[in-house]
Amino acid sequence: MDKKDRQIIRALQEDGRMTNLELAEKVNLSPSPCLRRLRNLETSGVIRSFSADVDPVAYGLPMTVFVRIRLERHNEKETRHFERHIQLIDEVLECYILTGQTDYQLRVLVPDLNAYEDFIRSRIHPIGGIASIDTSFVFSTVKKTSVFPLLD
Repeated sequence: MDKKDRQIIRALQEDGRMTNLELAEKVNLSPSPCLRRLRNLETSGVIRSFSADVDPVAYGLPMTVFVRIRLERHNEKETRHFERHIQLIDEVLECYILTGQTDYQLRVLVPDLNAYEDFIRSRIHPIGGIASIDTSFVFSTVKKTSVFPLLD
């Protein structure tokens, strides 16, 4: 991947709906080479998908919750079991494996506090093997972007 590919990616991260002609103009290429580079980025898996960035409040999911989970045991069977179940839960938008005192951090969207309680009781607790759950509720967002920093 070269600098021009990164320019294409950044432009699409800023506006994924632009036409190839607009993209080519923005990154200073003619349309054919720009489209060829874009297709190569897609087929190689660098660009994984295109999606809409939706306002969760307008959608009806105003509560963002970060949930940190520590497992009782850290063997392969227990971690695979937990990860398999987490992948099936729609309220979990992201799940990260962490270093430090907790094992996983989840980003969860729910409509309200009652829905969060139900999420924990009916979706997380039944997984089993969880030693602790630590929750932080988001008051507001200072910065959220999907645009990567530039590399030289």
